[in-house]
Amino acid sequence: MIESESPLSVRRQCQLLEVNRNRLTPPPAKFTDEDAALCRLIDEIHLEDPAFGARKIRDVLRRHHGIETGRARIVRLMKLMRISAIYRRPRTSLPGKGEEHRVYPYLLADGVDEPDQAWCADITYIRVGKGFAYLVAVMDWDTRTVLSWKLSNTLDTAFCLEAFRDAVRTAGRAPAIFNTDQGCQFTSRAWRDCLESHGVRLSMDGKGRWVDNVFIERLWRSLKYEEVYLRDYRDLHELERSLKRWFERYNTWRPHQSLQGKTPWDLYRPELMKRAA
Repeated sequence: MIESESPLSVRRQCQLLEVNRNRLTPPPAKFTDEDAALCRLIDEIHLEDPAFGARKIRDVLRRHHGIETGRARIVRLMKLMRISAIYRRPRTSLPGKGEEHRVYPYLLADGVDEPDQAWCADITYIRVGKGFAYLVAVMDWDTRTVLSWKLSNTLDTAFCLEAFRDAVRTAGRAPAIFNTDQGCQFTSRAWRDCLESHGVRLSMDGKGRWVDNVFIERLWRSLKYEEVYLRDYRDLHELERSLKRWFERYNTWRPHQSLQGKTPWDLYRPELMKRAA
């Protein structure tokens, strides 16, 4: 009813309609080029020091980058990027109410000793042009092989399910255990029903326990410092081409120190690597 393009001011329109201006929904904040550049810096700071919250990040930006900005703006951008400070929160063992979202215990404390015994997944943020995209990856826990990945400009469950189904096609079977964080995409009924229909046992990190999913957290660090931070992506197509090249090199060419100089694909599918050689 209130028109921003009207020749009448918003105040006058509210008077005519007998509407309190405090009841109006504020317009969504615009995502500017300055916001995009700030998100890049926030992402770098979070990778280096995941325990830093909005106040500490504000202080780092002010001291080391000469950027004066408010805590509220940093909180808004961190929510868009789906990142938060790592710290112990009160009453973390209580699951959400109702059956729609359910939290599962962590099942990988005793470790994993063979491929496809356990997979893990996580979502990260990547800046693209004047906006941003979300990347989900599915990794084999034992060999660090990235079995599938998907990009999306919305943070929903659908692209996570696509990544899981692609991983099943790549591996030829589903894992015994699948570990994730407690994000709403992974506690949703759609995600649980899909994995349980494949006979998969669900496992979840404790809140604030990034070390419970440390291998895929290490993957994000390598990806961003070796690829993402070196480039300026104009759109999703350019980002997708870049990620495809990097993940192929990561799986089949790049030696891993934790794997004694071998590649993830050497250990996950040694028969295929021998045939290629």
